Amino acid sequence: MSWLDILSSAGLTILMTFASTFLAYVLGIPVGILLNVTSKNGLRPNKWINFVVGLIVNVLRSIPCLIIIVLCMPWTRAWFGRGTGEWYTILIPLTVCAFGFVARMVEQSLQEVPAGELEAIRSLGATDFQLIYKVLLPEARASLITGVSVVAVSILGYTAFAYNISAGGLIADIYTYYTRHTGDYMTSFVFWILIIVVVLIVQLIQELGLYIAKKIDKRRILK
Repeated sequence: MSWLDILSSAGLTILMTFASTFLAYVLGIPVGILLNVTSKNGLRPNKWINFVVGLIVNVLRSIPCLIIIVLCMPWTRAWFGRGTGEWYTILIPLTVCAFGFVARMVEQSLQEVPAGELEAIRSLGATDFQLIYKVLLPEARASLITGVSVVAVSILGYTAFAYNISAGGLIADIYTYYTRHTGDYMTSFVFWILIIVVVLIVQLIQELGLYIAKKIDKRRILK
């Protein structure tokens, strides 16, 4: 396995991870807002909507990723014309796997915004829409950014299942390398390089998320 192959696999892994994270947040942010707004202490409490949406989210979170890959196969074939064999065939399953997780993280991030602040701005005549997009989301942005890095790292771990549908990526390549070198893989330079690259990508995602969150967190103490 050449350095070019390793870089190509790293690129595919990053592409899978960030594309799926983006799609999961496109779906998860509105659902997380809905869960927060309809909760007991939300802007518009609604027990039944909150229960139904929460149940759907919880069910999605409880299904193992490999099963979701199988369940999403018809959608993948419909969208991409094939269900396996290319990096993009893992995108829909990864998005579905992360969607419920994202919704709950967004809900929790919004709950951190002080209720007194919302009430004060509401008393000035702000609508629910204005409270959500001008108060809730901006005030929770540091927590939301930190959540993005957590979700991205989780999705990167899920890319291991790309091996099952021949979608490629670093983690799949690590297992493939093991199956072809079962006798000496532990002493192989390439095997450990692949693992190190995965670790470096995870660290980069985490550190980048923390750095951005600190930069935009207005509540931090300035030195």
